[in-house]
Amino acid sequence: MDYTFWLEWAQFAVRWLHLITAIAWIGSSFYFIALDLGLAPEPGAPKGVNGAAWQVHGGGFYHIQKYMVAPERMPDRLTWFKWESYMTWVSGFAMLVLLYWAGAQFYLIDPRVMEMPVWAGILISAGSLTIGWLFYDWLCKSRFGVDNNKLMIGLFLLLVLMSWGYTQVFTGRAALLHMGAFTATIMTANVFFIIMPNQRIVVADLKAGRTPDPKYGKIAKQRSTHNNYLTLPVIFLMLSNHYPLAFASEYNWLICSLVFLMGVTIRHFFNTHHAHKGNPWWTWGVTAVLFLAIIWLSSIPKPDAGEDAEDSAMLTPYEQRFAEAPGFQDVSDIVLGRCSMCHASEPGFEGIGRAPKGIHLETPREVAAAARLIYVQAGLTDAMPPANLSYMEPQERAAIRAWYRAGAAGERVQASAGKGEDTQG
Repeated sequence: MDYTFWLEWAQFAVRWLHLITAIAWIGSSFYFIALDLGLAPEPGAPKGVNGAAWQVHGGGFYHIQKYMVAPERMPDRLTWFKWESYMTWVSGFAMLVLLYWAGAQFYLIDPRVMEMPVWAGILISAGSLTIGWLFYDWLCKSRFGVDNNKLMIGLFLLLVLMSWGYTQVFTGRAALLHMGAFTATIMTANVFFIIMPNQRIVVADLKAGRTPDPKYGKIAKQRSTHNNYLTLPVIFLMLSNHYPLAFASEYNWLICSLVFLMGVTIRHFFNTHHAHKGNPWWTWGVTAVLFLAIIWLSSIPKPDAGEDAEDSAMLTPYEQRFAEAPGFQDVSDIVLGRCSMCHASEPGFEGIGRAPKGIHLETPREVAAAARLIYVQAGLTDAMPPANLSYMEPQERAAIRAWYRAGAAGERVQASAGKGEDTQG
């Protein structure tokens, strides 16, 4: 039970937490958007009630009323919806640290995109999330933010720019994941810095006997609307790291940009439906066209990088460590024999059109670069090859474990000419 073993379980636990909290946040968010849009005036409603709705669920009937600003008297019990958002972001950030920072050499940094030390990649990763929120917040508070339509267009252009920028710095997988984190940071910061403080101001005014200013509700409503339209793209981007057709294509930044437009068209349909203003079915046609455009973009092959043999032979420090670890040659032969029929630029296994997860294992360098994944998938577990279709033997899995642990411990091959050591163990 080494570092990688515990890291895998930590990632699993945090991912589970992230999924649970995201379900709670998105569910409550979608519910309140639908509720707010579906409210209607009700005869005989108390003073200040802007709309009401009757709903049935779980065998019971619910009568819900909304006060446009606030009730005349502060209720004794008041439920705040905030922790779902906060914990979704905290658990998502923990995932970013455990997967993309702890595994920066493999998941975050690609020297073919931009060569940089690990600390620089982590600094860009963290800094971009902060700077993105600050710019977005300034945009909303500026004169430009008075017009909601112009503001939404400005936000979209910001997202397109960030999508392109991330793909110029990180791996394709990390770029799309960071766009999800970038957007989720905006959404949670809206709750933490704008929506909740504005609600606290209203509550404080009520307790002090003052009439709350409706502007605070208007500002909170604007940010809440942004969150509503950004939710579905965030889910897509969080799932994208499992699908190389999305993240490993030449135009991954454009795919990312079109996903944000799909989020708008899908939510527009449901928002209009919940507001009882009809069913704009045309939005589904537009969504289908956008999705077909994404599929087409994913099919365009990347141009030849044109690397010469000397550049291709250069290894990163991470790759070098595992390429020099005892047993590498044997493990490389094992992986090339058992795994490369699927993990190839042109997979030879029937039914597989692209390498799973976009991972190629056709050269010793690619084997060294994927050391951690090989160790977890074929050493610690028998997840790969699937159903052991290529008949990997127990001693081959043992060789993978011994090689990875030697490389992870920082061991180096010792010159021992003529000794004939069995590095496979």
